[in-house]
This record gives sequence, structure tokens and C-alpha cells, in this order.
Amino acid sequence: MKFLRKLFGAPKTPDSPPVAPSSPAREAAEQAARLATGECLDRHWQSVGTVEQDVISYLISPSLTGGTQWPSTRQAYRVVRRDGAVLLASDGLSDPFDDVEGAGNGFEMEVFLETADIPEQARGALGEVDPLKHSWAFEVLKHVADTVADAGGITHQLAQHGVLSLELPGVSQSHHIGEQVPARFVTEDDAVGVLLGGPAADFPSRLEGMPLSPVQLVPVVLITASELEYVRAGGRAAREELVARLGAAGVGHRSSLQRDSVV
Repeated sequence: MKFLRKLFGAPKTPDSPPVAPSSPAREAAEQAARLATGECLDRHWQSVGTVEQDVISYLISPSLTGGTQWPSTRQAYRVVRRDGAVLLASDGLSDPFDDVEGAGNGFEMEVFLETADIPEQARGALGEVDPLKHSWAFEVLKHVADTVADAGGITHQLAQHGVLSLELPGVSQSHHIGEQVPARFVTEDDAVGVLLGGPAADFPSRLEGMPLSPVQLVPVVLITASELEYVRAGGRAAREELVARLGAAGVGHRSSLQRDSVV
């Protein structure tokens, strides 16, 4: 399953990034920047909710086995529990690039999805993160994160076009989405849709104090099939109207499988 590319434009990453000669001093500086990035993100998420000590990660980075390339080989996901909901956030899209000087905090963004609607068997108790790998929310977020990485980040597209939309086709072939997401979220052509960048979160989503450059936290919001058709037909104006309606309905940035469609 791969997202349709609807990210408006070229990747941020330069074709031939400047690679600095290796030296102990440079390697130490890179490691310090990575550690500072992780500490800044951790402090922020701790202000949002209860942060799990462990992250969802891989024994071998997907970038080393032919998978999507993130700024560094570290590809992980944080788990934050808050108000009966679970917030999953990418952790690595804003890492400094490996062996590249002057490129800032990676793609200068992380994506997150918050929902209260995760099946009990996939939610896990406090202190458990592995069960969440078997949730629709993680499957959606992982595909979004990889699509963002393939695009070289989307901060410029968000600034230019406002809230974006993405489609995930082939729901019937998914690992968990097809089983856990109600049929009213799946289109007749077997896709689910998400908004990227809105509605706005109920916590600060721009981190100015990162070690190399500011980082934007981008919400991922699951939308119903009728809402996706509305966006397909209406483009940017429809996306903006949908964000306004979700806000007016009190849905906000949380992805709810229980809600009614707003169009």
C-alpha cells in the first residue's frame, strides 16, 4: 500500500547535499544535535500527556533494507497517552541529516495522529507500546510518515497550499485498517483519506527551540468517505471548508471513528 502522491512540488532535500569530511569533531557535533533534538521533542510531548518510555521502532532501520529514507537511519514513533486517547507521533523526520552540514533539523517536521478509537487488543496498557503496531492508527501514520519522507518533507507545501489531503488506496489489502475502520470511512474505490496540517492541535505545534531549526508538528486527521469525495471535487476550498466544519463540530484534530460525517 502506498499513498497517492498529492504533495505539490519537489522534495526539499538537495540533489547533491554537501557532505563534510568526516572528523571526530564533526561526528561529535552531529551526535550532540541528535541528542538535543530528541530531548526537545521529549520535553514537548511530556507537556502534552504521559509519554511512554519506549518508542515503536525497528530492529534494523528500513532505510538499510531498501525502505524509505528518513534524514537519518533512526525511524521511530513516540506514544503519548492523554485524556483517554493515544497520540502516535513520528520520531526521526526532524533528525539532523546524516553526514550533511547546514541542513537544519531534517525535514523540519514530525507527523502525529491522535485518537481514542483503538481496539483494546491493540491499545496496550501503560508501559506497553508493541500492541499499537497492530492498530489502524499506526498503519495510517506510518504510511503518512514514509510518504512525507519520500517527498523530502512538506513544510513548503503546507505553507503554500494550506491543509493538504492524502489518500491511502487498497484498504482491502491493508494489515489492520480494513478490519478496524468502519465502512463509512472507505470509498467505493477502496481508499481512505486524511487531512495533513489541520484542524489545528489543542497544544503548541511549532517548536522554535530545536537545536538547528524550528520544527512543525503536523496533525494527521482521518476523514470519512463522503468527506474525501468532497475534497476530491473541491480541492483547496473544500479542504479549508472541511477543516472549519470539523472545528465547528468539536472534532478538532482528533481522529474519531464514532463521529458523523460533516458533509
